[in-house]
Amino acid sequence: MKTNQSIDTTKPMLVTGGSGYVASWIIKTLLEKGFAVRTTVRNKIDIDKYKHLLKLAKYSKGTLEIFEADLLISGSYSDAMKDCELIFHTASPFKIAGIKNPQTDLIDPALQGTRNVLFSANATPAVKRIVLTASVATIYGDAIEIEQTKNGLFTEEDWNKTSNLKHHPYSYSKTIAEKEAWKIAGEQEQWDLVTVHPGFVLGPSLTKRNDSTSIDLMISILNGKYKMGVPDMYFGIIDVRDVALIHVASGITPAAIGRYIAVSGSMGMLEMANILRKEYPNNKKIPKSTLSKFLLYLFGPTQGFSWKFIRNNLGISVQFDNSRSREELGINYHSIEQTLVDHAEQIIRDELIKL
Repeated sequence: MKTNQSIDTTKPMLVTGGSGYVASWIIKTLLEKGFAVRTTVRNKIDIDKYKHLLKLAKYSKGTLEIFEADLLISGSYSDAMKDCELIFHTASPFKIAGIKNPQTDLIDPALQGTRNVLFSANATPAVKRIVLTASVATIYGDAIEIEQTKNGLFTEEDWNKTSNLKHHPYSYSKTIAEKEAWKIAGEQEQWDLVTVHPGFVLGPSLTKRNDSTSIDLMISILNGKYKMGVPDMYFGIIDVRDVALIHVASGITPAAIGRYIAVSGSMGMLEMANILRKEYPNNKKIPKSTLSKFLLYLFGPTQGFSWKFIRNNLGISVQFDNSRSREELGINYHSIEQTLVDHAEQIIRDELIKL
């Protein structure tokens, strides 16, 4: 694998899975910088899913081309990739609830999709760098693993070694996909690899879609789903706008290779609810307390919380070292408070909830 390659920013740049929450912000950021952007969608006929991107391109300095591609169809990214030196591979399912078959719902798209994109890159001489959207889920599986870290911080050196098909299958899918990416990267000398590891991504969406796990959590806090209380859980949180900036910066900075944790800070669900309740004091649906661990042990399994998950995650705060992204990429993170408020404002403005 080559390193420290310079990217010609006059060449087109490809973002896979363009209609997604994170990908849309990456595209917006690239367009605002005046770059020529290409993106892929599964079905070009379904314009409703990417019309927001066409609108962004219309009023930006950059240009946008839409291509059709599928994670599970070999070679389907080849046309979109032609002449591109830089690829942002974001297309991968983010689903942690309602999973019927982890292998087909998560593992196959993540693993086969990564292979598909990277093998196509091997066959495209122009490609110099791939920025892969990974996750902190490839850094750790359960919050209790923070106790095994050197300084009480997860770093880019850590790997998730505890997830599997039955326990955190989403985390497992992301982990094996990233490992496969590094394996493929190490077997060639054409392009280098960057992996970006966002925590729980929040912040304003560029569409009115509510089928994202991140967006669903915000709606649930605001609309009364957690009125009786929230689980005593903690997340590493990142603003979607900062995720986009980290992708772009790591893509065009020659020395930026390897793994980058993308987390602005950590916060529990109750503290998140407290910030939102302060901002919206008339919304009586916002939770004021945490659910007892006893109740979760009693009813959690019916809601998808196994006893093992409860034991290894509830009441345990997680912390991350984001110094590499700050020092090497110059990222100034949004505060979590600002992220939450801006996200709530977008949800209310788009009438995704009724207050």
